[in-house]
Amino acid sequence: MNVENDEYGGVKVDCFDAFNTFELFGSRDEVLQWTRSLAHDIGFVAVIMRSDTNTGVRGRASFLLIACERSGEYRPKKHNLVRTCTSSRKCGCMFKLRAKPDSGGEGWMVKLICEIHNHEMTKSFVGHPYAGQLTKDEKNIVIDMMKSMVQPRNILLTLKEHNDNNYTTIKQIYNARHAYHSSIRGSNTKMQQLMMLLDRDQYVHWHRVKDDNVVRDLFWSHPDAVKLTNSCNLVFLIDSTYKTNSYKLSLLDIVGVTPTGMTFSVGFAYLEGERIINVVWALERFRDLFMRDDALLEVNVTDRDLSLINAVKTVFPDCTNLLCRFHIDKNVKAK
Repeated sequence: MNVENDEYGGVKVDCFDAFNTFELFGSRDEVLQWTRSLAHDIGFVAVIMRSDTNTGVRGRASFLLIACERSGEYRPKKHNLVRTCTSSRKCGCMFKLRAKPDSGGEGWMVKLICEIHNHEMTKSFVGHPYAGQLTKDEKNIVIDMMKSMVQPRNILLTLKEHNDNNYTTIKQIYNARHAYHSSIRGSNTKMQQLMMLLDRDQYVHWHRVKDDNVVRDLFWSHPDAVKLTNSCNLVFLIDSTYKTNSYKLSLLDIVGVTPTGMTFSVGFAYLEGERIINVVWALERFRDLFMRDDALLEVNVTDRDLSLINAVKTVFPDCTNLLCRFHIDKNVKAK
């Protein structure tokens, strides 16, 4: 590989010695593997520019045209889109390599069309979007580990331990996870998928809608949690998180306490808003989980959320409400 500057000050990289070969390859995949491996050692990424397969139809022939990823020019999807804050990798690189089956049928032959690069070679592929793409086997590993509830950072660590030349980033792991979830969901929306899973796993759940097609509030509880709720009905902790989920809704979380000091999740509720009417509806569904009206919760622990405190007094008038010590300490230190 020869590197020199042309008369206009640009970079000129000659890869003739590296890619000029008379070797016959057994298949199309072997050509790709050889080209990409050699390109990786030199410092660029080889991509398929065009290809075709001979299917017996007139005018079609098997061939493979490989180019540098920086060949061509950037073409925006929308003609009126002007991006001034970013730049493109493409710089009109002229490198091209053509492969086709040998006339004797013994394998694939390679012909170097243009050996010149008009850009500097990459010194490191860390964070490179193409070099870090997941292979088919790696995608299967990611899916299997996701089903086992493995964290994305641990999935990435596992992939790098199995392959020292792996350049995948955490963002690509998240993209693979999102693509898998989207493939499972199909045409369903996220809320439709959630409702389907609640029915499939036999959760106890209620919901109410507005405008006939928009979920307003949703409450659900696991069947085992219902049993624990009726067995351990002395102390419950209720708290809300505000718009920290993908639905941008308030999530009401109810936690129970066993006589041994262990905790368990009683139920969850997505609420349209923080108004008392929404909280009262969720607590009424929580009350419906109890089998006996004379065995309702006796002590409730909340933060100083007035709408939640008032809702508890409305639904459970005989319940003793306590303020959470953690929230008290947090507010005192903040002020």
